[in-house]
Amino acid sequence: MANMLSILLDGMGQLGGGIGAGLAAIGAGIGIGQIGKGATEGIARQPESSGDIRGAAIVLAAFIEGVALFGAVICIILATSK
Repeated sequence: MANMLSILLDGMGQLGGGIGAGLAAIGAGIGIGQIGKGATEGIARQPESSGDIRGAAIVLAAFIEGVALFGAVICIILATSK
């Protein structure tokens, strides 16, 4: 009985890690989409600043992607550790 409970808890931990990694990816996708939307609107309003806006958007998207990758790796590590 105790072995069965251990297997169940391990499975629930792995499921939680997968859900956490998925939420990190979804959050990053939404955040990068909002950055793209804002950059497009900013360039449409001030075309002369397109280079600055585009550069800032790329840097911000890279930061968000890094945080999402860090979150996903942490979730996977915690899910596979005992």
